[in-house]
Amino acid sequence: MADFDRITIDPAQMGGTPCIRGLRIPVATVVGLVAEGRSHTQILSDYPDLEPDDIQQALSYAAEAVRERQIPVRVA
Repeated sequence: MADFDRITIDPAQMGGTPCIRGLRIPVATVVGLVAEGRSHTQILSDYPDLEPDDIQQALSYAAEAVRERQIPVRVA
């Protein structure tokens, strides 16, 4: 398991949703923006509190989360 020092989980903040560095920016939001095709530059412009390493770590965290459990998908 990787060391996710930029990801915080606080039950008193955002219902315990994994966030970036204690900010009210969920990992899922960052990953979703990347999935929508937003560039890192655009994301950093829209969320000035974020740093480039935050985006990379959010993606790594999401990849690890998917590795840890099976997500149902429709089989063709």
